[in-house]
Amino acid sequence: MPNKLDKKDLLFYQKVLSEIKEKIVSEIKKISSDASTPSKDTSGDISGHALHMADVATDMYDREFSLGLASNDRELLSKVELALKRIQEKTFGACEECHKPIAAARLKAIPYAQLCLKCQEKHESH
Repeated sequence: MPNKLDKKDLLFYQKVLSEIKEKIVSEIKKISSDASTPSKDTSGDISGHALHMADVATDMYDREFSLGLASNDRELLSKVELALKRIQEKTFGACEECHKPIAAARLKAIPYAQLCLKCQEKHESH
């Protein structure tokens, strides 16, 4: 079933999705570089004092947390890229499961939505 979005709507969503993509890519780069760059506290013992195990553990937790955020961003980036591809394929705005149009309010809230609200609720209940 073809979607009911006109060219103007598709261009709007393409712009919104492209902006989201740029922001995510920027965040991933920042998080990845922050997580891979050791802090002064963990890079070496400059002061002559031994590092406390709790400080080292906190730094490790912070790095793992940041890398987890980057992983979540990568998943979101994948959804955004799929939505951009659906715009090119002219299937954007149609539910991938039931093929009915996704409500405009849902697309405005989640422009990379793949499912209509009814199908999304079905997936979440399983």
